[in-house]
Amino acid sequence: MANILLTTSCNRSCPYCFAKREMATITKEPLLSWDNLIYIADFLKAEGQRHISLLGGEPTLHPECVDFILYLLERGFEVTVFTNGVLSPLRLKEFKRHLVEVTVERLSFVCNLNDPEQTPASDQERERIHQFLSLLGPWTIPGFNIYRLDFRLEFLFDFINRYGMKRHIRLGLTHPVPGRQSDFIQVEKMRTIIERLCSYRKWFDSFRVTPGLDCGFPICKFTDEELGWMFRLRVASHFSCGPAFDIAPDLGLYHCFPLSNYQRRSLLEFDSLRQIDEHFARLHDQLKCELPGIYAECDGCRAQEEGVCCGGGLCQVLTRFREEARIRLPEIEDELAKDSLSE
Repeated sequence: MANILLTTSCNRSCPYCFAKREMATITKEPLLSWDNLIYIADFLKAEGQRHISLLGGEPTLHPECVDFILYLLERGFEVTVFTNGVLSPLRLKEFKRHLVEVTVERLSFVCNLNDPEQTPASDQERERIHQFLSLLGPWTIPGFNIYRLDFRLEFLFDFINRYGMKRHIRLGLTHPVPGRQSDFIQVEKMRTIIERLCSYRKWFDSFRVTPGLDCGFPICKFTDEELGWMFRLRVASHFSCGPAFDIAPDLGLYHCFPLSNYQRRSLLEFDSLRQIDEHFARLHDQLKCELPGIYAECDGCRAQEEGVCCGGGLCQVLTRFREEARIRLPEIEDELAKDSLSE
């Protein structure tokens, strides 16, 4: 699945943001052009791809955001827009005029929501999120990034009921950006996070809401009983790392935001999705041969050997290299040196 960045600009400043470096370093082309969008659409269409995700920064800040969405829908793609919901009145008016007639099967949103008390927003931001969800709640999945050990989910269940949102919560772990400072969940605190998440089981069950786990959760930190609960709910759980990739406005291609500068390539260098998959597969194999996962126990783990678990996110694995000697493959050391990870 391809994630397309419409813009590297954002109208919020979340303390855990792992896209800050990408937004700060891309200056030549902060906005996706029509030429590049058409090239991406042609590339993916020729490869039989049906789904596209639009990201930022904040994608709705792109002046032609609505036209881009309509163009991709006309080309036959299913479109998901990742947004913070802080839309200007003019942009919301455009959404109301052009998008509310599109079915939820073809157009959806993932709205990244912060706890109003732990990560407070301004009155204007709260009002704009309210207006967005009042209009497009049924098209929208709430998303939540976990960056504190004392995180709370109660407000998300309230939002789901209040705005008629999809009864699913996309839960992401905040990850380190190699070589940069940001708030993220330390690997030794994974069990604490999972225990707190599972303390909301009664909420998920009574509200008939399913949790969806994004990449980075290690399967070994769940008990069999907790995994059984998720299996019963058919929870979308990603104990792997990937296989989505991000395409920047300048057609830069990388594994994910935290790794946006690690073995970065250009979409123009590839002729097919198979070549892209092979590139990222080599990246995985190269790093995992050096360090299998975020824990020592990942080496020889049956779940990893059988492809059930990836041993944590690749960015977390790279971060472990910081305290180790420079004894790795030259191509790895060269990439790490760009971010002074070995210093």
